[in-house]
Amino acid sequence: MHELRMGVSYDFRNPPDSGQTDARLYSEILEQVKWLDSIGADLVWFTEHHFVADGYLPSWVPVAGAMASATRHVRFGTDICLAPFNHPVRLAEDLAVLDNISDGRVELGLGMGYAPHEFRGFGIPVARRVSLMNESIEILQRCFTGERFSYNGKRFQLSDVKITPGYVQPAGPPLWVAAMSEAGALRAAHYGTNFLPQGLKQRSFDPWVDAVSAQGRSPTEHRVGIIRSILVTDDKERDWAMVRAAERYRMQLYQRFFEESGEGFGEHGEPVPQTWIVGDADHCVAELLAFIQTFGITDIVSMALPPGLRSEQMADSLEKLFTVVVPRVKAALA
Repeated sequence: MHELRMGVSYDFRNPPDSGQTDARLYSEILEQVKWLDSIGADLVWFTEHHFVADGYLPSWVPVAGAMASATRHVRFGTDICLAPFNHPVRLAEDLAVLDNISDGRVELGLGMGYAPHEFRGFGIPVARRVSLMNESIEILQRCFTGERFSYNGKRFQLSDVKITPGYVQPAGPPLWVAAMSEAGALRAAHYGTNFLPQGLKQRSFDPWVDAVSAQGRSPTEHRVGIIRSILVTDDKERDWAMVRAAERYRMQLYQRFFEESGEGFGEHGEPVPQTWIVGDADHCVAELLAFIQTFGITDIVSMALPPGLRSEQMADSLEKLFTVVVPRVKAALA
């Protein structure tokens, strides 16, 4: 079993009524990450979307570079980086630079996207997303070997490619694949990557477990990660209201994306839980342990700064999370 890693996630969304500039938000988050790095956080993950009015993070690489230069411990990753909008060789080069800046603290979670307006904005037909996703994984895996290669696919034809500088991590950054469907789960199993399950358990998590097992491997050979937020509070009635309002705002965007794309509707079943865990330290420890043991989760990140909130509003919860809750959870799993 892999050692549990816990951390935070950022989308950098800045609602119009937040009262702060985008530049101030970026500065505040950087300071927050430096603090979290010092109190025990293991991970900092980013999400990616494009052409969103509130500034949803479209480019995570420069942010990771800035944070890497100001931290020593946390590992950086994505849940998710949208493969169709990132040329895999260009991305592999960015990751090589990040791997050196961070001294081997970068990972990559890939997804294929679903919001129609993003594909229109980049001039890419939605119908190409599966082939772009699969070929990007294959090319990145070749890039990460450090060897020279050529590639002839449906979307990419590459000749005589060798990524320089070399990666600090011997096999390159660990690769993750996100899935909301059985096809996505089978993709992660086929390419032997770490796994980011979302949506219904029977459509994403269960097929991945079955596929990996059918290959003669144990699911525990791979890391399984998720964004599941935690609010540690001794006064839920007082503290949850402001976070709940920010969370409702955050989720409205995804609801719109789902409606526009037609994905994620009309299906019923047990979800892979991504609802907030809210309560005192004892409650959070118990909920996290049950969740981890049920799904074999190895990596959990919490939204550190829900849209519209300021870092000081989340400081008490985050401090309790990483100095009280996380050490207790790790000790119980040891």
